Amino acid sequence: MPTTAMTGRPTVTTLTYQEREVLYAVGCGLSDAEIASALDLPDDAVTGHLARILAGLGLRDRAAAIVHAFDCGLVVPGHGPREAASRVPRAVPRQGRAPRVRISVLGPLRAWRDRQPVDLGHLRQQAVLAALALCPERTVSQQELLDGVWGMEPPNTKVVPVYVYRLRKLLRVEDGQDSVIQRERCGYRLAPAAVEVDVTRMEELVTAAAAAERAGDLADAVHVCSQALDLFGGELLAGLPGPLAELERLRLTERRIALVQRKVDWQLRLGRHSEALAELWALAVAQPLNEPVAAMLMRALSRSGRQADALAVFDRIRRRLADDLGVSPGPLLRRTHQMVLRGYDADLGLARSAP
Repeated sequence: MPTTAMTGRPTVTTLTYQEREVLYAVGCGLSDAEIASALDLPDDAVTGHLARILAGLGLRDRAAAIVHAFDCGLVVPGHGPREAASRVPRAVPRQGRAPRVRISVLGPLRAWRDRQPVDLGHLRQQAVLAALALCPERTVSQQELLDGVWGMEPPNTKVVPVYVYRLRKLLRVEDGQDSVIQRERCGYRLAPAAVEVDVTRMEELVTAAAAAERAGDLADAVHVCSQALDLFGGELLAGLPGPLAELERLRLTERRIALVQRKVDWQLRLGRHSEALAELWALAVAQPLNEPVAAMLMRALSRSGRQADALAVFDRIRRRLADDLGVSPGPLLRRTHQMVLRGYDADLGLARSAP
């Protein structure tokens, strides 16, 4: 089979990360509607990506794009994508219908069955479902559920099987043969193909964003990371009782902050200082003692020609650290402060060019 180098055509490395994903799906024989569903894109976006792929690679039509996907090693017959060629991990396109039950834990716990919201019952019952949704890849034992939902005050009765039974009934689709919650020897788990959980989707997007960064497409990394952050909404696991919910609130809050910081770092590297500032101001208000966030905000302000504002951010967090914690700014914040004073870039140590 001829390779891209042998035919002289441009390689797929000339495409963006999203365009490579679309070309891969085209090579697998998916229709535009199936590609839109698999990649969570609007139908018109798929059409636009395909048009740019054809133009960028000098291809006549969709059939030529399919041949090119095989020629360049992006798709291998019977083996899926050749990772060594694309160097980008890929989400597996959905086979058949998408899950008809969705669960959201990146905010107040919510569930939908066939796009209709489901009343999940009282809070302890909801906390049991949240525990299963937060461990989508494994079986959760009854003891884990008791410890995570009730903590040091376990119930006197065997209430976990009762709650699971009720949740099965609430989440069963009308023509479904299997429950979305499976009973296994050691406990319970969500049926892998029956339920879509937003935290799983978030982690898939984070992986895709990191892959886009490795491929050198920071703009696409920002776009995909924004999609991951858009899944967060409202107070995490609002009102749910138990040690597990409390720990997960902290973990997911830290996860969100880390994602915002990664996105902002990419925006700064792209020179999108004004975009980064909007997110950083909001994060700095929510995390007034977070020194890395303050340092990034100072960098963004300094690069935007607002040195006085950057120094004001340092003074404000220095006072807060002293008043609230009795400590001084750490090395990162002090170094950023010195670089702003000297007019140097906070990352590279290079003098800023004049406006």
